[in-house]
Amino acid sequence: MPIQQRIFAVSISILLFIVIIDLVRRRRLREEFSWLWLLTGAGVILLAVWYDLLNFVTRVIGAVLPTTTLFLFGGIFFMVINLYYATKISSLHNHVKDLAQNIAILQSEVKRQSDK
Repeated sequence: MPIQQRIFAVSISILLFIVIIDLVRRRRLREEFSWLWLLTGAGVILLAVWYDLLNFVTRVIGAVLPTTTLFLFGGIFFMVINLYYATKISSLHNHVKDLAQNIAILQSEVKRQSDK
């Protein structure tokens, strides 16, 4: 990997670290979500500094080019993110439904009490 690409990859990863830490500090991103992004940035730094690791992983999985390996892991990363958020959305949907039902029950009881 040419030195310019390594410098660019490390710079982007450092910028990602700074943005993630700032978002957590300002409470715009919860800590539980920040670890995935921090690990991603650390992985990019690791691959940029230790390019032979990427070549080794490429050979192990049977890919021809290192870019194929990066696309594969990028696709897996986004699938995991989407699955996680889909489960979160489902959980929140059920929670909202339960809350709406509780509010309806409470409103019914208040109306019944006011009619007496």
